[in-house]
Amino acid sequence: MEIIKSNNGGSNLSVGEEFKDMIKGATKLLMMVIFLGTIMIWIMMPTLTYRTKWLPHLRIKFGTSTYFGATGTTLFMYMFPMMVVGCLGCVYLHFKKRKSVHSIDRETKGGVLSALKRPMLVKGPLGIVSVTEITFLAMFVALLLWSFITYLRNNFATITPHSAAAHGESLWQTKLESAALRIGLMGNICLAFLFLPVARGSSLLPAVGLTSESSIKYHIWLGHMVMATFTVHGLCYIIYWASMHEISEMVMWDTKGVSNVAGEIALVAGLMMWATTFPALRRRFFELFFYTHYLYIVFMLFFVLHVGISFSFIAFPGFYIFMVDRFLRFLQSRDNIRLLSARILPSDTIELTFSKNPRLDYSPTSILFVNIPSVSKLQWHPFTITSSSKLEQEKLSIVIKTEGRWSTKLSQALCSSDQIDRLAVSVEGPYGPASTDFLRHEVLVMVSGGSGITPFISVIRDLIATSQNQNCKIPKVTLICAFKNSSELSMLDLVLPLSGLQTELSTNINIKIEAFVTREKEAEIEATTGKIKTLWFKPSLSDQSISSILGPNSWLWLGAVLSSSFFIFMIVIGIITRYYIYPIDHNTNKIYSWTSKSIIYLLVISVSIMATASAAMLWNKKKYGNFDNKQVQNVDVPSPTSSPISWGFNSLREIESSPQESLVQCTNLHFGERPNLKKLLLDVEGSSVGVLVCGPKKMRQKVAKICSSGLVENLHFESISFSW
Repeated sequence: MEIIKSNNGGSNLSVGEEFKDMIKGATKLLMMVIFLGTIMIWIMMPTLTYRTKWLPHLRIKFGTSTYFGATGTTLFMYMFPMMVVGCLGCVYLHFKKRKSVHSIDRETKGGVLSALKRPMLVKGPLGIVSVTEITFLAMFVALLLWSFITYLRNNFATITPHSAAAHGESLWQTKLESAALRIGLMGNICLAFLFLPVARGSSLLPAVGLTSESSIKYHIWLGHMVMATFTVHGLCYIIYWASMHEISEMVMWDTKGVSNVAGEIALVAGLMMWATTFPALRRRFFELFFYTHYLYIVFMLFFVLHVGISFSFIAFPGFYIFMVDRFLRFLQSRDNIRLLSARILPSDTIELTFSKNPRLDYSPTSILFVNIPSVSKLQWHPFTITSSSKLEQEKLSIVIKTEGRWSTKLSQALCSSDQIDRLAVSVEGPYGPASTDFLRHEVLVMVSGGSGITPFISVIRDLIATSQNQNCKIPKVTLICAFKNSSELSMLDLVLPLSGLQTELSTNINIKIEAFVTREKEAEIEATTGKIKTLWFKPSLSDQSISSILGPNSWLWLGAVLSSSFFIFMIVIGIITRYYIYPIDHNTNKIYSWTSKSIIYLLVISVSIMATASAAMLWNKKKYGNFDNKQVQNVDVPSPTSSPISWGFNSLREIESSPQESLVQCTNLHFGERPNLKKLLLDVEGSSVGVLVCGPKKMRQKVAKICSSGLVENLHFESISFSW
């Protein structure tokens, strides 16, 4: 990919910015080195070199300590490096600020990097995947196959009819037991990465340019691999026990070794989760899928009890990072959030506006998880944030499309009364990309279907804020949106905020909207002139503004929580081992109960995480929570009573807002047809065209196919999918 520096009169980087870039570069390099070193250990694990040369030396160095015992080997080889990577990721993201708009790297067509980002597969069980994703998936599968084949080859070489007979087994039975164990080791590799994509607030995903919603598919892939390998692992052992007439082994709980019962409980919990993940069942019974997934606690607990804490540390780093993230989310969800207003559009769409701490900054396309106890005390739903933290510093808005039972119940509650004094709400988030570089494109084309328009509202508002506050060249924007009915056109009213615009829209940003109504030949006047109902709430003094749980320097605080909780854990475990476990076991790992040791470790880990995370939250709340203590007086900002699209049907109506008038003038309506995406995209001129799509699966696939067809080289595809 060719990179061109835009020259808008900007000056060279300051000394401080150069220092930050140097820290970022060094931190990212160190992260890559440590991570690749860990992968190298995974590659070498099945080999004889590792087992006969490396492992004995490592056990002498780490496994003979009176403070950690045999657990020290896996603790320092696998847990410690990944904790360092997680902390370094926090430092990297702290220094990674949005680039100055005067020194944006502009992308152009062509180049190797551009080709790697393009979709390679559009349809199929993997969804839309790029060349890079396919490459890494192939490398991961190759690692699994390499491990399994190498394990079997080295182990089968030592199995002979004589050695099998010495244990009272047939040759095939000995080989089956060996294969069953090695299949379980393959599952450990998958399990080591399983929880990383669902740690929403961790540093590892945004450090490599990923978000939690875009990484859900990786969690799905890994989940299928984990359960497939562990299921085969369990079935092989059952067949082996049955053939040896030792089926009673299934109910054995060995406190000095591997516990079969614990493994079976973990497998059953995993199978229950796995059964509810298949698309047909998940879509029809989403709540069953959602609540069943809490069995991950049972799964991980009994996995640790099954293999012992020493061995589980090989696959535990990702789960440790997830535990930190999950407890921070729990702390944030305890607060009642100040809800300011609700706008109910004719399209059965609800816009909720919350009070936001001005110090909270988030990127466009971020999401917010919302819980409304009066609707459901247990259900949490993710929604795209439509506001811009740069344009609306004290407000945050989300849009809810009335489709399922939860949103329908909320809509009925809001529509049943003209005045609701207060609506209790809890949130988690926002979660989103560490930064978005939409300015690197010359043209932005955003394709949406139905409520898929919501992430693009935040993008447009962010571009407007950038153009108002900084003198720079903003990409031309084309919004292609498809709706089923005329009433849904009212969602375009959300493109612009009720306040915050300083000038006319046309002077800020060059935007064109192509709106398609697919199921109607002409506009229904009643639908387009429907009233927009606005409810203003009276929050309680105890309600708080949405803010980061760890304050404005959240990445540094997250790194502090990760590092301090881990070091506290090691100190406490070192003391317990030295003065309690070691006098009993003497590092033999055969006298003290594996089960008791595993439970002690898990308790110390949990307490360390809860203590450090709570302390960090309370410190930041005390220091940065003054804004939340202010009583916010709601001001009834005049809002449009109908969609701006309806203004075209009444030329005598006086336009109240110049920006809204500009929005109407740049909107083209098309009835009774679907957008010709191929023509619309291929006709876009520009050296770099960013194509963002959010909507139904078939729409995303069609846009991806056009961008990867090779007909043009200036299209850069990005899918914004929320497959929860």
